[in-house]
Order: sequence, then C-alpha cells, then structure tokens
Amino acid sequence: MFDLDSTTSQGSALAPLRIIEEKPAISVVGLGYVGAVSTACLSSLGHKVIGVDLDADKIAAIGAGRSPIHEKDLDGLLFDGVANGLVSATDDLEQAVIDSDVTFVSVGTPTAADGGCDHSFIAAAARSIGRGLKQKSDFHIVVMRCSIPPGVTMGFMAPIIEEVSGLRAGVDFGVCFNPEFLREGVAVEDFYAPPKTVIGASDDRSANTLRRIYEAVDPAPIVTPIETAEMVKFVDNVWHATKVCFANEVGRLCKPLGVDSHDVMDVFVQDTKLNLSPYYLKPGFAYGGSCLPKEVRAVAHIAKEQGVHLPMIESLDVSNKTHIDAALEMVRKTGARKVGVLGLAFKQGTDDLRESPILEVIAALHDEGVKVTIHDTAITVDTPLAGQLAYVRNGSPGLQKMAHALPHMLRSDLSEVVDTAQALIVTHKNDLYADAIRTATDVPVIDVVRAVSNDVEHANINGIGW
Repeated sequence: MFDLDSTTSQGSALAPLRIIEEKPAISVVGLGYVGAVSTACLSSLGHKVIGVDLDADKIAAIGAGRSPIHEKDLDGLLFDGVANGLVSATDDLEQAVIDSDVTFVSVGTPTAADGGCDHSFIAAAARSIGRGLKQKSDFHIVVMRCSIPPGVTMGFMAPIIEEVSGLRAGVDFGVCFNPEFLREGVAVEDFYAPPKTVIGASDDRSANTLRRIYEAVDPAPIVTPIETAEMVKFVDNVWHATKVCFANEVGRLCKPLGVDSHDVMDVFVQDTKLNLSPYYLKPGFAYGGSCLPKEVRAVAHIAKEQGVHLPMIESLDVSNKTHIDAALEMVRKTGARKVGVLGLAFKQGTDDLRESPILEVIAALHDEGVKVTIHDTAITVDTPLAGQLAYVRNGSPGLQKMAHALPHMLRSDLSEVVDTAQALIVTHKNDLYADAIRTATDVPVIDVVRAVSNDVEHANINGIGW
C-alpha cells in the first residue's frame, strides 16, 4: 500500500520521502491507555486503525466509539473515528495484521516475580503477528511501544515473529521501537504536541514509514538504534522518579527549618541554564570542586541535625565515590605500573584542585607503588596549594595526602607523560588531550570524560559509562 525510499544517509538524517498516495493502515494491539489513545489519535490523522484486544468490554467500547478509559477528549475522537469508518475493534490479531500495514504493540509488561519485566503478553502477540505475516506478501512493520529492557525487541519479540512467519526481521518485515511519552489525563494533548518523537528502526524503510505517520505532529523525529530507543524510555521515567524524590526531600528538609519549599523550588526551576537543562546530564567522571561535594555533605548534615532522613541526597556521596572506585579499578585491571594522568584539576579550564576526584585515584595508585606522571594545561609545579589545602582540610583526603608529592609528578611536556605511560587516564576534554590519546594506540586509555567520540575506532580507549 505504500512505497518508500530505502536509502538514507548516515545518522538520523534520512532520505526524502516519496509521496504516499494512501496512508498506511494501522493495527494497535492492546487497548489500554496507550493503545486507546493511539487508536483515536492516529485515526484523526486519517489512518484506518484496527484496535485489537482480548477484553470484550474494550472491544465493544472502541467499536461503539466510546473510550474504555477516562481520558480527556478521547470519547470525541473515537466517536469521530468510528463515524468516519476509520476505527474498528477486534480480538483477532492475526487478521488485523493481514488487514493492515503497520502493527503497534502496546500490550502490558507487568513486573515479573524476579523484579524484571513479564514478557508473556509480548510473546503471545508476537506469535499472532507471525501467523498473520505468514499469510501476506506485503512488507509489514511491527512497532513495539511497551516499556521493555534494551534488547527485548530484537532479541525476544523479533525472533518469535521470525520463527512463526519464516521471514527475516529488517529484510522481509520491519521492526521499530517507538516509545510513548503520554501523560495520563493529558495524553491526547501530548500526542499532538509531543516532547519528542523517538524512532528506533531495523531498516530505513520502516523508519521512513514512521516518520510519515508522525509528520503531522512532529516533522523532526529522532531516529536511533532500537536499543537506544528502548533505553530512553526507562531513563526518562527513572529521571522523572528522581525529580519527584528530590523535590520531596527538599520539602522534608525545608519544613523543620521554617522555609517554604514551594518558594524554594519556584526559584529553582527558573534556572534553565543549569538546573533544568542538558548541563550535568552526560555520563562522565565524578563531581568535585569547592561547591558540590561540600554542599551535599552540608545538606546531609543539616538534615541529620533536624532528625530528617534524606536517603537520596545522602546517597549522592556514596554514588560519587563508587564512580571514583570504578575508574581506579579500570586502571588496576590494565596492570600498568606507570600511569599518565591528563587533567588534574576538578574540571577543565581551572587550576582548582579542591576535591578533584582524580586525586583519590592518584593517591590510591601511589600507595600501591604505581609511578604516576601528570599533565594539566592550567597547573604547573609553581601552582600554590596552601590555600586549597586549608579549604579542604576535612573534605579531600586525596589532596591532603598527595600535596607534597604532586609537584614531583607534574610534567610541563605532555609527550613526556604520554610516551612513558603504560596506561593513561584522561579527565579533561580538550583538543590537546584528544589528539594525544588518538595516537596512543599501544596503551590502554581510560577516558572518563569522552575526550574522543565513539566514532573513533580504538579498542584501547574505554570510559566508565561507554
């Protein structure tokens, strides 16, 4: 029913779409919140939509143009869809696949006994989809929308469809993962004005088809590998849960101090440069410096004095130390007895050593008899440390321990550090260090700040989180 270009350029910039004379017909498996809203809204964009569920009441409601759930504006959209001959409902998924071009899978993924996801509903849907595909010759696209761990779409669902249908995923039929970002209560509004549209696809034809479906509500979707799209959904929701816990802990701390927590957070959210922004939200190295470590400890101390338990805020220091330990363990695993460190200050562009996390790594290596040499673009043997030492007397054991030894480890010549090292640690992101580690192909490199992007194919370069 539809004809799409199959060639694309690299990345998410896909080839221009050919004009499609007829909109693809869509089957939606699972008529809960996501499925019911998708059925209604997709039909409002002109698609013929077949809703599929095993619940007779949901089938009857959708078929009559009534919403099976309480959701603003959903009744009207479903009524219009049925009246216009675009919406129908059935319990026969196999036939729905035969009668459509794209199948959206929105079945339940409840928590399993072991705390993971129960995939039984996905398996049942996949078997029916496979039987449907076996009976048709047209290219069909299966779009997973459930919240599932990375790898389930291609490692669990697709193989079942392949086995039952005898077809190959990404060749004979397409597979996509298209996470939903619909908030209950305003789900219809969110469909028409999404915060983002993410399309993970097995092939370009499938990606282009989903782009075409969503172009009326989002002309610039984000196209990614399927596993990235799967993970995005989990990360988004965990982040939202983190925000809820953080705000609630702020409230519990503010109340006994007589501070209005809503006043505080009203000010907090007005900062879109740091507080509500991409800043600090890329995996890298541990936090350090004169502010974050000190003030995390101070807030935990204030809470303790007030008899308030703030497990999330109190655990920040634990998490940060775990990250430092992970970097140290990566160095140890290299077996290197001569280690070069590129970047000593707590961040690029400063000579501030206060609570720099790499100091803890250096101190541990030094205790183990490893020879460490260091280069920093802003720190020399003449950089004064007395003031910094006084400031962190109770907060930076690494700096206290290494203060007298650091001048003997520093090198002004970068090549002297790189050429003599059996392993390198990179803690600052700049062109000088990026060029250095690109050429250091014969030694392991622990790049904790992603000084070089992942398009550089050097197996010797690894980070903590990539």
